[in-house]
Amino acid sequence: MEVLFNNETQEQIENSTYDLIEKAISTSLEVLKISEPVEVSVTITDNTQIRQLNNEYRRIDSATDVLSFPMIDTGYLLTNEDIKEQYTNGHSVPIGDIVISFEKAKEQANDYEHSLDREIAFLTVHSMLHLFGFDHMTDEEEKEMFSQQEIVLNIMGLSREESHV
Repeated sequence: MEVLFNNETQEQIENSTYDLIEKAISTSLEVLKISEPVEVSVTITDNTQIRQLNNEYRRIDSATDVLSFPMIDTGYLLTNEDIKEQYTNGHSVPIGDIVISFEKAKEQANDYEHSLDREIAFLTVHSMLHLFGFDHMTDEEEKEMFSQQEIVLNIMGLSREESHV
């Protein structure tokens, strides 16, 4: 697994935050049974930048917490076999980009009364699931996606009950 980070904020992001994001990505891959080497790009930004991206790509003119940009679209849930087909010459397969608003994450951690770590991990896992084809447009999809999110967060020790400030 290779994670490429880009900090577009004016804030100093702690190394522990980068480590947490990497752990959320690796734990997501474990739960999804992905063993092939993958690459994920993670951009940490602010509400202004994510609002521009949200408007440009989703036609929603407001700040959001996280955006996902999958690079492999199979039309179904991406599997280890799908990634294996893309794998060549020992290089990790780029599966997509994650953009997190650090500003929005802090706001939501406060609003939901849990730690910033839990919020960052949640947003990362949520976005990873989108990169692998999960969605929450129907009740059934939402139930499956949210179940997978909770499995990953529980493994990380960041369940809702355990992560209050």
